Amino acid sequence: MRRWSLHFRLFVAGAASVIAALALAAMGLSLLFNAHVERRAVADLSIQLDQVLAGLALDPKGALTLPEPPSDPRFRQPLGGLYWQVQGKDFTLRSRSLWDYTLPLPTGDATDGTVHVHDLPGPDGGKLLTLERHVILPPRLGDRSVMIAVAMNRSELVAEGRSFVTDMTPYLGLLAAFLIVAGWLQVAVGLRPLATVGARVAAIRSGESARLGADFPVEVRPLASEVDALIAAREDDVIRARTRAGDLAHGLKTPLQALYGEAGRLRDHGEDASASAIEQIADMMHRHVDRELTRARIAATAPAAHSDLAAVMGRVLSVVRRTPEGKRIDWDVRIPEGLSARIDADDLTEALGALTENAARHARSRVSVHTLRLADGLRLTLADDGPGIPPDRLADLMRRGVRLDSEGPGHGLGLTIASEILTAAGGILELENRTSGPGLEVRITLPGAAQQTRSV
Repeated sequence: MRRWSLHFRLFVAGAASVIAALALAAMGLSLLFNAHVERRAVADLSIQLDQVLAGLALDPKGALTLPEPPSDPRFRQPLGGLYWQVQGKDFTLRSRSLWDYTLPLPTGDATDGTVHVHDLPGPDGGKLLTLERHVILPPRLGDRSVMIAVAMNRSELVAEGRSFVTDMTPYLGLLAAFLIVAGWLQVAVGLRPLATVGARVAAIRSGESARLGADFPVEVRPLASEVDALIAAREDDVIRARTRAGDLAHGLKTPLQALYGEAGRLRDHGEDASASAIEQIADMMHRHVDRELTRARIAATAPAAHSDLAAVMGRVLSVVRRTPEGKRIDWDVRIPEGLSARIDADDLTEALGALTENAARHARSRVSVHTLRLADGLRLTLADDGPGIPPDRLADLMRRGVRLDSEGPGHGLGLTIASEILTAAGGILELENRTSGPGLEVRITLPGAAQQTRSV
């Protein structure tokens, strides 16, 4: 139940409520209809009872008779469903429909002419709705006490009720379908703002938007406002953290330079061991500062950031080509204009700078850079024609501080920092030796910015 959507829950609850309400309405209407049918039957039987009473007469021998019974043909048909009976002390008159059956009329009713309603057994074993009246006939009819009764099969009333329910069921079904569809539409319209909230949260995460906004219904607006306030507070916290990290780095820069200077003076005085120890400590401090600066910068990257790959690569190459390693390299760069990735431009510059410098340092004469459009992003590949990396050392290169060559500048942090930057932006950094020749191939996969619409 917890995994069901709110839309589905409300729809099921609404549909169940509609079905239950219409079922109760059907039961109520059926009861009301049955009561109405019974009242009509009692009214009709009352008329027929009066007709029996009014039709009583004496025959030439002085016996009570009913020369003109009610006209309904069912009274004359055996087991026809309508019956009448006149019962005295020593005689019984009955309709032909009763055949040889005698209604078991109660004997305790008063002789005040009041009509009494009974359920009595009938000639076919079913129940009879019976109207009975105990009267004293006038002197012209012998001044005698008689019980007059008319009855009908209750099965006819039950059949009428069932017929009503049968006729009513299709309309109730149509009404239920209409109400369920209307409830589904109501739920869909009512929950649409929540779907909008989800879409805007996804847009914030993908970088298409920075805030949810305030154009929501009154009930959802407080949620949107709180989420926007939370995002703003987080951005402020990240900015403060980045500022503190920057202040820390600048504060440590001078002491670190002083330590390197002291190490140099000690080395000049022949104390190489002490100088190396100080340099190791300074190097460790330098790595920690670089790591914390990278983390602070990554945390502060705005979700809506995006970078133009061609522009960033152009800035990086303009610097690398001025270095001694970069000047000797033939750079084959194929990046179409207008390709954007969802990453901060400064972060991408630093990551590409570290990777490009590494490629220039190890390449023999050529480095190629090209891009490939993926279904959900971009892939940028840097391939050099250098010696490559032993396969068993590829994974080691991604560990902080690991270097294959101990000569030359650097602390072995470039690849690790680049990987951290790209991973934080939702990208992937992969290293692989080229299959078409010597050299290393560095693949960077980045999520595409929202404004990208063209194919490469």
